[in-house]
Amino acid sequence: MSIEIVPIGFVRGGRAEARDDDWDREQAVIELDSGQFQPDALAGLKDFSHVEVLFHFHQVAVDKIVSAARHPRGRTDWPKVGIFAQRGRVRPNRLAVTVCPIIAVNGLSLTVQGLDAIDGTPVFDLKPYLSGFAPRGEIKEPGWAKEIMADYW
Repeated sequence: MSIEIVPIGFVRGGRAEARDDDWDREQAVIELDSGQFQPDALAGLKDFSHVEVLFHFHQVAVDKIVSAARHPRGRTDWPKVGIFAQRGRVRPNRLAVTVCPIIAVNGLSLTVQGLDAIDGTPVFDLKPYLSGFAPRGEIKEPGWAKEIMADYW
């Protein structure tokens, strides 16, 4: 089975190439496709502090996709874990999701901070971040995962 997904827009600005860390320095604009949307598509979004952005790691070649276990970032001092136990770019379907602070909403443009996508990235969906969807209960994660995020933002 295959599913066709049409981008709702594209990332403009921010980084030209992917690097693993310091994403919080980046501001980018998500420009919605004016052929699909009217400016009211973003109405009310400015009332939220954050937005979830679903996007595609479009520059990852299909032959680079990993479906098995690997060491995150190639670091052998971290355990080898399955691709679904990490958030790397080389994943099946190359889908990504990031929660970003909203800087501005202007017509069909949404400016965000810390989006770990590069200029030209296709965006598939936007959802306001609702605290009611935040994890309930204790959050558990291994030490290597905390270490990997130390300089990410």
